[in-house]
Amino acid sequence: MDDMREVVLKYVIQEYLEEGDDDINYDSPLISSGTVDSFSMVSLKRFLENKYKISIPDDKATPEAFDSVNKIVTLVKQYL
Repeated sequence: MDDMREVVLKYVIQEYLEEGDDDINYDSPLISSGTVDSFSMVSLKRFLENKYKISIPDDKATPEAFDSVNKIVTLVKQYL
């Protein structure tokens, strides 16, 4: 689980944060803070599906489920 958390956190930092603005952790709000918007959430979902060879149903890929690294890992683990 820790490895997956690191992968997701690293991806979010690289893809969605400005240079030098990496002050987030596993529980930091991503969607509700505006760090990740709805378009970015779709690309994050695609990344996770490709990385872990899973399919996350659209009705499970909610803003609430993607609102922190820990919540994302919980979601992904349901489909491994």
